[in-house]
Amino acid sequence: MSRYALTRRCPPRWLARSGHRGGFIAHRGLIVVASVVPMAEAAVVAAVAPAARPLAPQVTALAPLAVFHDLRWLFAYGGSWAGFVMDLVAVVAARSVLDATLAWLAWPHGRARPRLVTLFGSGTALTLCAGLLLAPLVTLAFGVALLPFSWPFLGALPLLVLLAVVFSHGGVGTWWRTLPPVRATGWLVTEFVVLSLAAVVIGRLPGGWTVPVAGLTGAVNARAWYGVTAAVAGAAPARQPGPTGQARHVWAWRATDRLPVAPVAAVLAVGLVIGVARVGFLVASSPHGRQPAATAAPEALRAGQAADQSGPGVPQGPVVLDIQGFGSSCCSQERTLRAITGGAVARQFSYRGLDASGRPLPYGPAASDLPLPVLGDRIAAQVEALHRETGKPVDLVAESEGTLGVYAMLARHPDVPVGSLALLSPIVAPGQVSYPPGDGNGRGAVPGYALHAVVWFIGGLSPYGTAGAEKLIDSVNRTGARYAAEAARNTRRHPLRWIAVVPLADSLTLPVCVLPPNTFVVVAMHGSLLGDPGVQQMVRGFFRGAVPGISPLRSAAELMAQAAAAWRMPDTGPASASCP
Repeated sequence: MSRYALTRRCPPRWLARSGHRGGFIAHRGLIVVASVVPMAEAAVVAAVAPAARPLAPQVTALAPLAVFHDLRWLFAYGGSWAGFVMDLVAVVAARSVLDATLAWLAWPHGRARPRLVTLFGSGTALTLCAGLLLAPLVTLAFGVALLPFSWPFLGALPLLVLLAVVFSHGGVGTWWRTLPPVRATGWLVTEFVVLSLAAVVIGRLPGGWTVPVAGLTGAVNARAWYGVTAAVAGAAPARQPGPTGQARHVWAWRATDRLPVAPVAAVLAVGLVIGVARVGFLVASSPHGRQPAATAAPEALRAGQAADQSGPGVPQGPVVLDIQGFGSSCCSQERTLRAITGGAVARQFSYRGLDASGRPLPYGPAASDLPLPVLGDRIAAQVEALHRETGKPVDLVAESEGTLGVYAMLARHPDVPVGSLALLSPIVAPGQVSYPPGDGNGRGAVPGYALHAVVWFIGGLSPYGTAGAEKLIDSVNRTGARYAAEAARNTRRHPLRWIAVVPLADSLTLPVCVLPPNTFVVVAMHGSLLGDPGVQQMVRGFFRGAVPGISPLRSAAELMAQAAAAWRMPDTGPASASCP
């Protein structure tokens, strides 16, 4: 027999897998559907919501990631209760049809394929089950868009991957009675990485490239569907001879089919995460090593103020007001104040206000849950008091929620005597989404109720109680975006010297844009910068007139923001190259 004949009859294994004898390349219908649908969504999104383009490739992703894609669009555009329910039914039906089609087209050649109606039922079950478990994570994504900081996102993203892995074989056969094959979990993780990289590419290329990038990513989605379907099809079904004598698969109900192994595993995973979160809150709130706030307050403030005064006249050096974030306490921060100010006049802002003698009132963690108008007015009052006391403009260092208060102060009191401004862990672009205030039933009503339920639940796990930060969140919903925009306009009319120090973790919630030159990125978590010696030195030098150098991590932060955009709420506003 000739060598040519042997090659014709026995092609290499890699060649058989790549298209010959029914491999992936032979599934042209799968590739076309998985690529064309994302291209169509990309074209529509580029026209109506260009900032949300990173989500387009996910429409034909593996089933659990695609459900997360659908729910975020639903939360972004959901209307009243009646409209939301109607949209939800339509989304579930459309997702079930699309997943059934993809699974049917991805079925390996040479293996008997289940009926399309069977795959539709399997896809519907997956959509409902995964949607129910992913809804709290979508709610957290909604909350992060309203009040952008990294802790909720860092908690939700690993849980999303964990649930998606458990459901990675969803929509294919009787997925609920088995855990996913190893190959299916591998393809799910690969999809997550590829979709994140696609978001980076989309964020860095002009808008016209979105459609072809979505099409190429759709081809990867097709390969993932083929890999998962082949793994499931080769693992479970029994064979019986068909009417023509050929073997065929039997998809019949058995007693074990009713055991929801995968959903139970997902629920257990969620319970484990909740337990770990509860333990973490207990450890973080432990009073070990803390100094009582009320006992050290007068001494700390007098020490911080007296350190820079050489006489009864005007103090030398800057005058600093330190505005700490949510869950802080006052007023035992003498070491932090001295490290930031270098011995200048310094005072900690009190969320409760000032006493009769003009000193900040001690407060506990619950006092920081304030509406933004009240917070902005109290900051302005304490700035004015410190200005009258010293005769000098007041420099502000604000962290996390404190930056929201500064926005409100600058919007409501544009003539307040502020010198320089240092924003640590700033809340950038608050209010990207909204919900009707009170018991309104307009657009965003359902996400608003869901967000309050999640805040109530997380508050029960945390040391702040079930009330949590509801006043702050409601206030950000009403006025956060407006105050931030007005503060930016006022500072452009009356230039204010400022820097922003962003922890690298918070880059996950930054808008996809080019960071301003006076933004500095440091390796840290949100809300932990006041105690960082390097940040203290930077702020101290800034208040004394020094200009910090270029931040080497700015490019890394912009890259992380672009990748994270794939898993955040769709930004329905206009795309912008510069940060707000």
